[in-house]
Amino acid sequence: MYFVDTLETEGLGNRSYLSGGPRAAVVVDPPRDIDRVLAAATRRGVRIAYVAETHLHNDYVTGGLELARVSGARYLVPSGAPVSFARTPVDDGDVFAVDEGVALRAVATPGHTPHHTSYVLEEDGRQVAAFTGGSLLIGTVGRPDLVEPRLTGPLARAQHASVHRLADELHDEVSVLPTHGFGSFCAGAPADGTESTIGRERAVNAALTQDVETFVAELLAGLEDVPAYYTHMGPANAAGPAPVDLTPPEPADAEQIAARLAAGEWVVDLRSRVAFAQGHLAGSFNFEGEGKLAAYLAWLIPWGKPVTLLAETPEQIADAQRELARVGIDRPAAAASGGPREWTVAGEELASFPRADFAGLAAALARGEEPVVLDVRRDSERKGAHLAGSVHIPLHELHARQGEVPPGTVWVHCAGGMRAAIAASLLDAVGRDVVAVDDGFDAAGTAGLPVVRTGTP
Repeated sequence: MYFVDTLETEGLGNRSYLSGGPRAAVVVDPPRDIDRVLAAATRRGVRIAYVAETHLHNDYVTGGLELARVSGARYLVPSGAPVSFARTPVDDGDVFAVDEGVALRAVATPGHTPHHTSYVLEEDGRQVAAFTGGSLLIGTVGRPDLVEPRLTGPLARAQHASVHRLADELHDEVSVLPTHGFGSFCAGAPADGTESTIGRERAVNAALTQDVETFVAELLAGLEDVPAYYTHMGPANAAGPAPVDLTPPEPADAEQIAARLAAGEWVVDLRSRVAFAQGHLAGSFNFEGEGKLAAYLAWLIPWGKPVTLLAETPEQIADAQRELARVGIDRPAAAASGGPREWTVAGEELASFPRADFAGLAAALARGEEPVVLDVRRDSERKGAHLAGSVHIPLHELHARQGEVPPGTVWVHCAGGMRAAIAASLLDAVGRDVVAVDDGFDAAGTAGLPVVRTGTP
């Protein structure tokens, strides 16, 4: 009897899969931290016979090469992927026997990348699941603009054709098991749920319900900015990533942290946004360890800039280090656990800033105050609705565009509070007076604030 175990990487919105039979298994699109995969295989009591990549990933560093080396598995990589290491090249139609009665069949599905390959899991010749990587996602598809601008249009058309090929060749009951689409910026649109089948996708996926021209036009119109760190992921995966090093970073005391700040390095406080606002080391930035740490920190930080991690416990630092390694930030320069008093040199005051909700903003306006309202949501969110008179700078652009924020006290908001907290910390670090709006955007209208919606004056 076959099995499929899902390994979630929630911070990046991705999934990896361990699948096979009673004795042997294949791992599809493994994460950088392969100890999780090895533990899952141990729990199943299976040998890893194959490691399979659907494509060269643009959003994370793969652990595939190291997992294949450690486990002795064959490393399956699409033949068209430009890699510089030894692997088993995979072509359309190739079949690999994973275990008795369990096989993996390669299906060329270009679109997310030119070489993208999906894998169909078969048991005794019966199709049971499709590992679709960045091709057919749940209710959407992978974005086609991550390779080369001149290829975006052709790849969008190829994506439409590839999804139709999967729908034509696979039965309705076959499970759709994508890598991307659970919050990943690799998805062309937000995923529609967490589980699906080919039959369901036939009914709801735009790639299968729209003609190619409509599909391509709408897909391309909905694409947003590509995270800056993606530039570094593809080359790292093509070269063959080094094994991950998760040994603890060098510990830092208050004087060392101050020296790193003075040198222009990034000091990142992983505590909750509530705790950070109440008191923090002046000049530090707040990226909650419980949020999308890797995606947003990797997107905002100048690539290669040393980073020091601050957290309440060593375990929180270890969790953050693991997450950052998945996107190529391999070794924090230093780390410290405890609290802000321990991270601050004697005699130095802690920094802080207020938090509020949208009702608080409405009250400030009613008192006659004239705050700068800064919206740090993405363009698509802004297009749906925004506060009249607000300034719009997406979070990922704020570090480079701080000079564009008008003078005055800045009330910064996003859709829920996490990104607003990051933005507030960036502005606070350069001496701006800020208020972090920690509230859902839907509450803005309820609070009586003037909300401009699409199609309204």
